[in-house]
Amino acid sequence: MLTRNCLSLLLWVLFDGGLLIPLQPQPQQTLATEPTENVIHLPGRRSHFQRVKRGWVWNQFFVLEEYMGSEPQYVGKLHSDLDKGEGTVKYTLSGDGAGTVFTIDETTGDIHAIRSLDREEKPFYTLRAQAVDIETRKPLEPESEFIIKVQDINDNEPKFLDGPYVASVPEMSPVGVIRTALPNMDREVKEQYQVLIQAKDMGGQLGGLAGTTIVNITLTDVNDNPPRFPKSIFHLKVPESSPIGSAIGRIRAVDPDFGQNAEIEYNIVPGDGGNLFDIVTDEDTQEGVIKLKKPLDFETKKAYTFKVEASNVHLDHRFHSAGPFKDTATVKISVLDVEEPPVFSKPLYTMEVYEDTPVGTIIGAVTAQDLDVGSSSVRYFIDWKSDGDSYFTIDGTEGTIATKELLDRESTAQYNFSIIASKVSNPLLSSKVNILINVLDVNEFPPEISVPYETAVCENAKPGQIIQIVSAADRDLSPAGQQFSFRLSPEAAIKPNFTVRDFRNNTAGIETRRNGYRRRQQEMYFLPVVIEDSSYPVQSSTNTMTIRVCRCDSDGTILSCNVEAIFLPVGLSTGALIAILLCIVILLAIVVLYIALRRQKKKDTLMTSKEDIRDNVIHYDDEGGGEEDTQAFDIGALRNPKVIEDNKIRRDIKPDSLCLPRQRPPVEDNTDIRDFINQRLQENDVDPTAPPYDSLATYAYEGNGSVADSLSSIDSLTTEADQDYDYLTDWGPRFKVLADIFGEEESYNPDKVT
Repeated sequence: MLTRNCLSLLLWVLFDGGLLIPLQPQPQQTLATEPTENVIHLPGRRSHFQRVKRGWVWNQFFVLEEYMGSEPQYVGKLHSDLDKGEGTVKYTLSGDGAGTVFTIDETTGDIHAIRSLDREEKPFYTLRAQAVDIETRKPLEPESEFIIKVQDINDNEPKFLDGPYVASVPEMSPVGVIRTALPNMDREVKEQYQVLIQAKDMGGQLGGLAGTTIVNITLTDVNDNPPRFPKSIFHLKVPESSPIGSAIGRIRAVDPDFGQNAEIEYNIVPGDGGNLFDIVTDEDTQEGVIKLKKPLDFETKKAYTFKVEASNVHLDHRFHSAGPFKDTATVKISVLDVEEPPVFSKPLYTMEVYEDTPVGTIIGAVTAQDLDVGSSSVRYFIDWKSDGDSYFTIDGTEGTIATKELLDRESTAQYNFSIIASKVSNPLLSSKVNILINVLDVNEFPPEISVPYETAVCENAKPGQIIQIVSAADRDLSPAGQQFSFRLSPEAAIKPNFTVRDFRNNTAGIETRRNGYRRRQQEMYFLPVVIEDSSYPVQSSTNTMTIRVCRCDSDGTILSCNVEAIFLPVGLSTGALIAILLCIVILLAIVVLYIALRRQKKKDTLMTSKEDIRDNVIHYDDEGGGEEDTQAFDIGALRNPKVIEDNKIRRDIKPDSLCLPRQRPPVEDNTDIRDFINQRLQENDVDPTAPPYDSLATYAYEGNGSVADSLSSIDSLTTEADQDYDYLTDWGPRFKVLADIFGEEESYNPDKVT
């Protein structure tokens, strides 16, 4: 710090006192159009009528010391007024450091410093510049000198001069003003000082007695020192497998201050490493910790170079003029190669295969490479955790995938499995990729008419009319751009009544070919339409359309399509037809109801006749085994007419009044049954009071030879008087009628029977 201050003071004195003057006696200002660029202008030659100005315009050039950039440091530019930018002027540089320290671009005049400079070693350089015509190699301007000064940076620590130092304070000095003989007291050099103070009383009674004391001065630290890197370049080595966010290295800048004045903030200068690396400050050690922001790849880039800036966090405004409180250093990171697994060329492979593809057909391939130095060959496997190995196989060397089974899209439309690639030299290093295989549909089903159409044509139709628009549907998964074609079948194309017009947009129209149609001649027409798709293989089907002939008005509106309507009066409306049909339905319902009631009534009558015990013989359905069947009923009652003669009352019908039975001629016991039946039949035919039917008349002649006895109750007793039915009166009111009928003959009163 002392050196910097002394140097500043010395320069000010020299320039202010006129000791230093420019090398050229009459300096001129640079062009106003380029105030911020160090340029030496050469005005060129003027006409003899004008005042000739000096060709070279003196300008001061500056260059930083200890420059550590990757590119040569730009110093300034030489330019001549005769240079029109056509490449005819050549600039040359000579003098102190030309060619070894400084170079010039012969075409543009740009000056660069090609190595780092040290101001303490050499503070400035004197150079000479000249502009030469390229063709004639003659100078366009006189040779002129200029100076390149090396700007100082704070790269040396301050040092004290020889001491000790003595400070004195005169009497009556103003409060707050301290004059000291200790220049640049620095706490970083010495924290505490001892100062000898002498005080002398010039006006006291003792006549100038003096007193001395030693004062200890402790310095309080201020932020008067910038941080400094102990070296300008830091080399770090980082494996390419380092995880993101990990610390890959530490750098440190030294600040002689203490406490918060020594806190340092690190930042990466925008450039090569700004996207891949980050730096943070370790609060305990004040080191800069470099961290990884993105993964490294040795095969992509093997080294990175960037600059790191260290600056004080807490600045003291009193020392801003002392210079920037920051320092920069270069960080070079070398990426170390690490053996890595193979890398697939794609993150996902998508393949397609048609269903029913023959087994062994190759449908695609995968590719993986070992990007390490001295790459190894790669082997491929299907991941056993997926079911891909059940349907597909892979060539371990080539990576080609083939079918292993017949695929059915209707069963599985998509397969998703993984393939593993491993290095032959180190099988433990492997990578995995997903395979997505879509099974494409094969054209298996022919197209058909999408919906059943009810097509009608008017009797007064004209040729060329479109009477129906039809479309098609396919049960296959139709690909994009599927086209259906419509045409008439070959057998129907001979003198057709209708034809098919294909609109080429997957629809077609049914077109009439005749001038009028008559329902009396033909009510319906059947039109075979062939529909064909455009997939592979091509599928087609024949669809038969039904066309009904209808009666229409003059506008083409359909009035009726029924055949029965042909024979109805012309003026009969639809409402009248509906009314007639409704009346017919009502009449049919009445007839059905009447028949059902008659059947129900007849059924009730038959149910009532079951009270007669003789009806049991009528309702037997078992024909029996003939005359020799001893298990069937006994018809002995039919062979004993006397039992029937004793029963004077018919029980199959309700008697109106009690009348005496008719006198019949006696029948012998051995009378044949055929004669007996004929005799009774004649009596019933001439008797007006006989019922319309007789159960005995329905029995046919059974013949002789049955040895079975009678099983019927008809022949169980000779007369009904021998049977006692008095117990029926004990059965309650429900059996009162039976008790009256089968009770004592004198107590029977038919008028009381209900």
